[in-house]
Amino acid sequence: MKPKTNIGGQAVIEGVMMRGPGIIATAVREPLGEIIVKTELFTPISDRYPILKKPMLRGVVALVESLVQGLRALSFSAQAAGEEGEELSNKEIALTMMFSLGLAILLFVIIPTYAAKYIHSAITDARLLNLMEGLLRFAIFIAYIGAISKMKDIHRVFEYHGAEHKTIHAYEAGVPLDVEHVRKYSTLHPRCGTNFLLIVMIVSIIMFAFLGWPDLWIRIVSRIVLMPVVAGVAYEIIRFAGSSEAAWVQSAITPGLLLQKLTTREPSDDQLEVAIKALEAARPVAE
Repeated sequence: MKPKTNIGGQAVIEGVMMRGPGIIATAVREPLGEIIVKTELFTPISDRYPILKKPMLRGVVALVESLVQGLRALSFSAQAAGEEGEELSNKEIALTMMFSLGLAILLFVIIPTYAAKYIHSAITDARLLNLMEGLLRFAIFIAYIGAISKMKDIHRVFEYHGAEHKTIHAYEAGVPLDVEHVRKYSTLHPRCGTNFLLIVMIVSIIMFAFLGWPDLWIRIVSRIVLMPVVAGVAYEIIRFAGSSEAAWVQSAITPGLLLQKLTTREPSDDQLEVAIKALEAARPVAE
């Protein structure tokens, strides 16, 4: 019988973080070769405030919680892998999130929106201008991924990303969680954050097309203000895609799966072992 619990994950430094119902487990291979697993109980804020489970709101909440959990897991993995002395404090996590958000706004909002003004003299249709801006945003994203993938440490993270996906596929298929069974599954998964980013770009192009082409500062502010709305819509789409087996849905998510070829790599057996340890610690005890 296939398990029904959705488990999500994230690659970290020399390890994998898995999030199950009420528990987060991060497995990291230490420099001496041992795998250590950190588990912590987690209660989503939406369990305390049910209104946050409503469509659109739940996507923004899930995104913020995932960012916080991801940074905590990255901090722990860096310390466990011998790359940091101490884990990040709450203040440091908040500052890191603010810096990351600022960098994302610069790269994917300000730069493409500003650059698009140079084609305004040749193109006057607002929808086409927004399309060109979206394509530029996508090109910057691809260039960014391509640049960081050249880094040795990031390449290792992408391998663990592949291990995470393979392990979740095996878990969802209900097969034994060992290297032999997990190895045969794909490194691509429909609920991946890479899919989410692609959907965000598509949704933003469609949404912004209805805003016309106002002055530069209005365009930048409007895109920043509407980011939660775009994220909420994208979350609902990827949530539906991840739970549907309809042929047309699977065809629609193919571009997102292909995009994951940039952010995942085939993992080694040692990396699969780490991902398996993380998932075993995060899944429900009754399964």
